Amino acid sequence: MTQERWLIVGLGNPGRDYDDTRHNVGFRIVKALAAKYAISLRPALVRAKGGLGDGVIREKKALLLLPLTFMNESGRAVRKCMDYYKVPMSQLIVVTDDVALPFGQLRIRQKGSPGGHNGLKSVQAYLGTEEYTRLRVGVGDQSKGELSDYVLGKFTAEEQQLLPDVVDRSTRAIELWLTEGTEAAMQEANRVGEE
Repeated sequence: MTQERWLIVGLGNPGRDYDDTRHNVGFRIVKALAAKYAISLRPALVRAKGGLGDGVIREKKALLLLPLTFMNESGRAVRKCMDYYKVPMSQLIVVTDDVALPFGQLRIRQKGSPGGHNGLKSVQAYLGTEEYTRLRVGVGDQSKGELSDYVLGKFTAEEQQLLPDVVDRSTRAIELWLTEGTEAAMQEANRVGEE
């Protein structure tokens, strides 16, 4: 087992009011990973400004982070955790919602712009780079109304039924990223939904 730590961050907003919202799909996926590998997520405000779990996933030492800073300040928690645990940029993945992707479609990228996502804007600002891996999870396209109302809205009943599969495919993509690297994870995750 490698001694270096890998950091898996789920973006979202703290509080029960946000639990089932589209914007919190990153939290949901990281919580599912924590449950699968029996990793407890506990408040770690000094080390990470978030809920933090430390465990082993596929023989890799992994940190799971749910920033408790609210979406727009997520980068503060990510930077603090990376500095405290000396996690290299190449061993960071950020899991986030994406309204530009159809519901359930996944995209892994090694770098790129935040694409209007305030959580990713914050991460980029605090890290001083856009060169970090992110897993974008499609939450569908809001075609009517305000974007903030859409992403802070709950999943529909139909989406709720399909969500377990989306979460499962996302956790498998993260596991592949840990064991085989970003390119392999990209090839697997990015091809689903294009068929």
